[in-house]
Amino acid sequence: MSGQLGAVLALTLAILTYYYCQHESNMLSITSKVKLNNGNTIPQFGLGVYQAKPGEVAENAVLIALKTGYRFIDTAAGYRNEKDVGEALKKSGIPREEVFISTKVNNCDQGYKKTLAAFNNSMEQLGLDYLDLYLLHSPNPGPRKRKESWLALEELVKKGLIRNIGVSNYGKHHLDELLEYCTIKPVVNQIEIHPWLTRVELVEYCRKLNIAVEAYSPLAKGKKLDDERLLNLARKYSKEPAQILLRWSLQHGYIVFPKSDREERIKTNADIFNFELDNDDMKVLDDCDEYFTTGWDPTKNP
Repeated sequence: MSGQLGAVLALTLAILTYYYCQHESNMLSITSKVKLNNGNTIPQFGLGVYQAKPGEVAENAVLIALKTGYRFIDTAAGYRNEKDVGEALKKSGIPREEVFISTKVNNCDQGYKKTLAAFNNSMEQLGLDYLDLYLLHSPNPGPRKRKESWLALEELVKKGLIRNIGVSNYGKHHLDELLEYCTIKPVVNQIEIHPWLTRVELVEYCRKLNIAVEAYSPLAKGKKLDDERLLNLARKYSKEPAQILLRWSLQHGYIVFPKSDREERIKTNADIFNFELDNDDMKVLDDCDEYFTTGWDPTKNP
């Protein structure tokens, strides 16, 4: 009898261990990655350096993030802190291949020759010999220049200087236009998304095209942190409102990179992998949608 009981206990333990391991393997972590349509991967969580003051402030923010475990940094030529991102990467001592760096072509630099020149300048600022992801910052320069810019990006990919290319602030009609002439498909579309701007139709269209969605301004620039629905969830999960919002983005499968230059906030933003919002609470946030943009909205432009 004791032998049978022991066998049952051993089997039960094995089953529990299996399901626990399966659950753990499916859980999100700071090292989780999203597979792109070209077979490459991108970290699902990172640091954005929009409005991080160029110089010591931006550099320290990136260093703190890398030390905390972040492995994805999103910058842009227009942020004027590419050099600081590069310096922080060097000082961190982390091997280049372990950190995913993304930057963007300024709107004023779109056009074939200008995009090539802008890329060279960004690489000089970053101090890199290849780039993980290069984006067109918006469709605003118009059809001719965005086509020329995309063709320049494709050339840089073929030369091995960029591993992935994508777009930012593109609406459905912009994507349709791009797909008419591109020979390399965009891997991501970086758009503003948070519970008050869910962009369900655009997200579904991107996924139909197998284009990953990067959600910028995931905290709605702090303009909705006092929403009672959000505060209720923060109390329920014993988390900060910002952490609830970031968890919502991750559970929707978005690539997210909250911006901050404060050490405490950078660390707190990353403390979101030890809880999970249940389906009902995800729906509470989904239902907050009111098409609330915190700034520009180029997705609607011609």
